[in-house]
Amino acid sequence: MTRMPVLYLSHGAPPLADDARWTAELARWSAELPKPEAILMVSAHWEEAPLSIGATRPVPLVYDFWGFPERYYTVRYDAPGAPALADDLRKLIPGVHQDEERGLDHGAYVPLVEMYPDADVPVLQMSMPTLEPERLFEVGRSLAPLRDKGVLIVGSGFTTHNLREMRPDPDAAPPAWSAEFDEWTDRAVRGGDVDALLDFRAKAPAARIAHPQTEHFAPLFVALGADADAASGRRSVIDGYWLGLAKRSFQFG
Repeated sequence: MTRMPVLYLSHGAPPLADDARWTAELARWSAELPKPEAILMVSAHWEEAPLSIGATRPVPLVYDFWGFPERYYTVRYDAPGAPALADDLRKLIPGVHQDEERGLDHGAYVPLVEMYPDADVPVLQMSMPTLEPERLFEVGRSLAPLRDKGVLIVGSGFTTHNLREMRPDPDAAPPAWSAEFDEWTDRAVRGGDVDALLDFRAKAPAARIAHPQTEHFAPLFVALGADADAASGRRSVIDGYWLGLAKRSFQFG
């Protein structure tokens, strides 16, 4: 079985699914990947301790956003559940909590609709039990054996995420803080500088503006941990900006 890569992607708010360039980039990316046996999603929008996994059967999506047009609340993504993946994960990480009523949130289903529109790959979502980079990195290390079982591990966040500083004009140049943080992250990821990434609040330029809260950068640490023993072939697959926010996305392995 082919060892699967690990992804960190910028998932965006639901309206980003209306961006033809972004949706085409995600579709092209998935077409270049081996077909996964299952997908494990780690979204910025589910923080819960102890580490928890969502439903292993089809349940309604979690529309965890407010004030959008009605059409965003009628999106469906009826992917199969992944009970076998849940069993494997429990063996790797003892004490995992199960929430059989929790469906996929928009950090999971928005990109999956574009990448696997047929919804024919089993999907399991996992919570982040902490936002501490080192602990999330170790969670990722624990998950790494899943890659050899055909599991695509996806950290879903956003490379810069400050909603108060978004630019209303989609064609405007990105603000300096967003561009500087994005470029620093790209260099650090491709250069394998994991120590700097784990200490990004102190090491990265404009870190506290780029991430006033850190939950959208946190899935990157799970992805880095899941690739810790390889640390090669890391590349940026998607770049550019959406309303001033960096939507850079990476593939490891």
